[in-house]
Amino acid sequence: MSRPAPLDRRGFLALAPAIAAGGLLAGCSRTEVGTGAPKEDAGLLAKLREQGFVRVGFAGEAPYGFQDGGELAGEAPTLHREIFGALGVRELRPTLTDFGSLIPGLLAGRFDVVSAGMSITPERCGKVIFSQPEFVSPTALMVRRGNPKGLSDFASCAREGAVVGVLAAAVEASYAKAAGVPDQAVKTLAKQQDGLDALLAGRIDAFALTGISLRWLARTNRGAAVEVGTPFVPEVGGVEQWSAGGAVFRPGARDLRDAFDRELAKITGDPGRYVGLIGRYGFTAKEAPPRSLRTADLCAGKGPA
Repeated sequence: MSRPAPLDRRGFLALAPAIAAGGLLAGCSRTEVGTGAPKEDAGLLAKLREQGFVRVGFAGEAPYGFQDGGELAGEAPTLHREIFGALGVRELRPTLTDFGSLIPGLLAGRFDVVSAGMSITPERCGKVIFSQPEFVSPTALMVRRGNPKGLSDFASCAREGAVVGVLAAAVEASYAKAAGVPDQAVKTLAKQQDGLDALLAGRIDAFALTGISLRWLARTNRGAAVEVGTPFVPEVGGVEQWSAGGAVFRPGARDLRDAFDRELAKITGDPGRYVGLIGRYGFTAKEAPPRSLRTADLCAGKGPA
């Protein structure tokens, strides 16, 4: 994944005289010190309603957020379009970026929300705020047809000396290492298709991702000599990792996040509506998050209450 772009040197130099003149920048800045995020985040929902659109960042990862025939599609954009529409914001304006650049781009103010099905983890919660879970999807392994090494989870990968492929900046790398897979046996890949291709070429023995992502990948590569194993819930330090994903906001946008959550609860609490919206992307009622699974617990490294 590409790294976040450096700060604009011209902008810094242009402001240097004001800094030297006695801290004028601190008094007039419209951004938060250290992040570049807009200070107006506290009133962001009103601003979005007035302008009629919300800027969303996505990473081109199916079935969570991707482009289909030039249109923004997938689980997150579909739910977010429904939710923001209910909040009086008619349009999603997308920005495509690498997955590892989503949080830096959000904090820098390039977009207002991340619409990418991003997993809710304690590390990420230290930088941004998440909605309540939009879905749960246990981890799975894609292996070559016939599963020659008999791999079923990360512990079996460690036991069999398997090389495991993971996406850059995704949570599966930490899951694999927690189960005993050596660092040198965890191979980072840029995108989903790279994982399937590496598997077929014999460069990796398993490709780890959420089960729903791997089922989608197999579906879009019909005939490929691969199979997706039974999903499992990894453990890190004895705590189950549920792979719950949600929308991502800047820390100052709590009012927007809270309004978003109220509308999200109406969807996740109605299985028929939930599947009606995102069933086309392989989501079923089983992917709807249980009410007992809360973002605060996930941010604290806990499972359902």
